[in-house]
Amino acid sequence: MTSAWTRDEFEARLRERGKAYHIHHPFNVMLNTGRATPAQVRGWVANRFCYQVAIPVKDAAILANCPDREVRRGWVQRILDHDGFEIGGIRDPGGIEAWLRLGEAVGLTREEVLDQRHVIPALRFAVDAYVNFARHAPWQEAVCSSLTELFAPEIHKQRLATWPQHYPWIDGAGLAYFRNRVSQARRDVEQGLAVTLAHFTTLAQQQRALDVLQFKLDVLWAMNDAMAQRYGVCA
Repeated sequence: MTSAWTRDEFEARLRERGKAYHIHHPFNVMLNTGRATPAQVRGWVANRFCYQVAIPVKDAAILANCPDREVRRGWVQRILDHDGFEIGGIRDPGGIEAWLRLGEAVGLTREEVLDQRHVIPALRFAVDAYVNFARHAPWQEAVCSSLTELFAPEIHKQRLATWPQHYPWIDGAGLAYFRNRVSQARRDVEQGLAVTLAHFTTLAQQQRALDVLQFKLDVLWAMNDAMAQRYGVCA
């Protein structure tokens, strides 16, 4: 019987899946190299909101399925990060509010982002598939699916580095979401990776973890496919 990979080997294989991250999708490459039209930028922002509001719902599903108190105490921070909070005089409007402000910065109204009138059915289907997975899969697998965050800081850094130059018409204050997520994503990775490395210890489990991570990568890729088909990709 083939032995399980060591923790380092397993982590390396997880990180290797970054080759399939949607940072490499032609639609995202177009956005980050300054070739997108204002309509394409707005289409991306409006459609991604469907995913943004699903993130805390997904995380709430993980919490509901997780019997481990220590994991729940850490994981709940993700919901606060996105939904915002006001506790003991400390107030954080959260990532969803930051995304709404990004929508306003690119020329959308809050109303049209909130009511999701621009969301493409295929993209909504992909997002719903991810939330349903988190609801019904073992909580450790749902945690593993979140490890696309391994690759997220790089894409946020790209946007912060290139968008002000390529899209000077976008109010820089609207990019706060990306600035916040650079550090938040690193923290989230630490927790998600710790759970995954501790739970998936046999070779069969480790291979399953890779399949789960690939599923989430496919969800993100499918979202970009939907937007590329609707809005086109500028050469």
